[in-house]
Amino acid sequence: MSLVIDTLRTSTITEELNDAEVQILAALCEVQEFKAGQAIIRPGFDQPDNLYILGYGEVQVKIQSIEGEAAIHVLKPGDLAGIITFVGGTSAHISATLTAIGETKVLSIPKAQFETLINTHPMIIYKVMRGVVRDVHGIVRRMNAQSAELSNYIYRIHGRY
Repeated sequence: MSLVIDTLRTSTITEELNDAEVQILAALCEVQEFKAGQAIIRPGFDQPDNLYILGYGEVQVKIQSIEGEAAIHVLKPGDLAGIITFVGGTSAHISATLTAIGETKVLSIPKAQFETLINTHPMIIYKVMRGVVRDVHGIVRRMNAQSAELSNYIYRIHGRY
């Protein structure tokens, strides 16, 4: 249970939760273990609509490119995955493969279980979803900065090449 609580405390989804609310959310979490090279999420396969929070290890994010698979990011403990299907998308919206780099432990929150809190703890739902939005906003900001840096390099502007 320590891994669950420690992981939840490092995640953006619990920034607004008090200790009692974190305990309620922790009760919904399942810990899943993956070995090096094992896929956690893959495009083209039905995936559960769970929210994943990396608890231990590292996860490589790869996308399909013209030349094959390209690694674009490495998830660290506290990072989220599975956001699209968790918030209402379908498996068809999945475009990246997430693969365990080494021994990896992931917290999994099934969407259906999370939604059981709507009637009993609506503020937990609200606060967690605000955390999900903060996480997605951080991803978009990082991607925008990387895109600007790449444009500067390609077009040799702002003296950054």
